[in-house]
Amino acid sequence: MPLAYLGLGSNLQPEKNLQLGVRELGVRFSLLKVSSVFRNTAVGFDGDDFLNAAACVETEMSPSELCRELEEIHALSGRRRGTDAFVSRTLDIDLLLYGDEILESPQVPRSDVLEYSFVLGPLAEIAADYVHPQTGKTIARHWSEFELETHPLTRDSLILLNEHS
Repeated sequence: MPLAYLGLGSNLQPEKNLQLGVRELGVRFSLLKVSSVFRNTAVGFDGDDFLNAAACVETEMSPSELCRELEEIHALSGRRRGTDAFVSRTLDIDLLLYGDEILESPQVPRSDVLEYSFVLGPLAEIAADYVHPQTGKTIARHWSEFELETHPLTRDSLILLNEHS
């Protein structure tokens, strides 16, 4: 079964909503790993700090089916989809990587992986040896080359538990 790597983020009741996200991932998929939680300032708008993490699930679902399932989890957190990408969120779970697939829709690998520390940092913690299918470099290598000053990141004390393992 393919491995899918997911990015999780929230800045509205983030402790509660990230835990809800991890719990639901554990119910719906074989949840293999969850990273530490990291804190960063909002990017692209003024808002509360975000808490972010990454998770690895094993699934037989296609990337499109997986994304539909993630939308159901978003709805449980009360998230309403709008047109603005840079807004506060109850919960955001993005499909970052899916096996070694390169797809246009949904976009896999997601471009955020190489653009933002709050995506790449948690991912590097749980998928250091994963080879990015477009660059041929490991996630650990990308993380070591990342200009962290552009998007500072700090480890948070929140621990996300998979209650279904």
